[in-house]
Amino acid sequence: MAISRLRSIFVRRQRTRESDKNSEEKTLTPSPFIVGVGRSGTTMLRLMLDAHPDLAIPPETHFLPQAALACERAPDPRQAFLETVRSNNPRWGDYHIEGDLLARRIAAIEPFNLSEAVRAFYGLYTEKFGKRRWGDKTPHYLRKMELIQSLLPEAHFIHLIRDGRDVAMSAKGLSFGHDTIEDAARQWRSWIKKARSQSQNLDFYLEVRYEDLVLNTESTLKKVVDFIDLPWNTNMLDYHATAKKRMSEIHRDVLTPSGEALIRGQERKAMHSLTSEPPRHDRIGRWKSEMTHADRERFEEIASKTLRDLGYEIG
Repeated sequence: MAISRLRSIFVRRQRTRESDKNSEEKTLTPSPFIVGVGRSGTTMLRLMLDAHPDLAIPPETHFLPQAALACERAPDPRQAFLETVRSNNPRWGDYHIEGDLLARRIAAIEPFNLSEAVRAFYGLYTEKFGKRRWGDKTPHYLRKMELIQSLLPEAHFIHLIRDGRDVAMSAKGLSFGHDTIEDAARQWRSWIKKARSQSQNLDFYLEVRYEDLVLNTESTLKKVVDFIDLPWNTNMLDYHATAKKRMSEIHRDVLTPSGEALIRGQERKAMHSLTSEPPRHDRIGRWKSEMTHADRERFEEIASKTLRDLGYEIG
């Protein structure tokens, strides 16, 4: 498969807005939102961007859709936001933010505004590292990009795409992996199609291939930082030097409010064991040697059109 050039879709669509809102949005600094099917390299890209001296990206947030729904329905949206982010969020401990400090920041927003509350959360995380810009890496937001754009007009979506067969091999044996190769193929195909469909309604959307990020790291990253109006910095190429420290934030069990384990800390650590190494070329095309012939046929029977549309070889 020839992936020597960066294949990306860069969509900047200007929709009609009221003039005052338009002026307000022009002052917002672009914030990257890294999305994609799980095991597509989103953590690697997060660490690359996070290594920039101006940008901090927290562990996966997941709570934005729930917060929007809770605040819409609640008589006290301020309290609903805090409960969604802290009390009802199994990942709250990943951010290492003082709960009382977040509450004070949210209390200072008058009148309450959900967008400003979300920015306050990201701002607190960013301040811990002495940085001035924030982003997000939550793969599942791929399905909620339009909602997030309505909440945060500064969101610049970076959709990282990887060959679905390699995605299936990377997820094999993980707690969130699929029971069958057919299920893996259907989800990969469905999520890619959903993202591309939503992209037509997004102001800022960029597709980046995992394969390009690994094989042509510098040129691909330069395309990404240009998209989010971030100056180039070579620290991003050495992300693996600080990856172990950054990933230590999430080496804990993720538990539901009732104490049920969603994912164990040891598995989370193992999932990201390669982040302390430079990009590995041997992670590309794993399906050719690791996927059985029968599984390959079943995957391609379901997702061949999407694979071809993306330029991946078949069989």
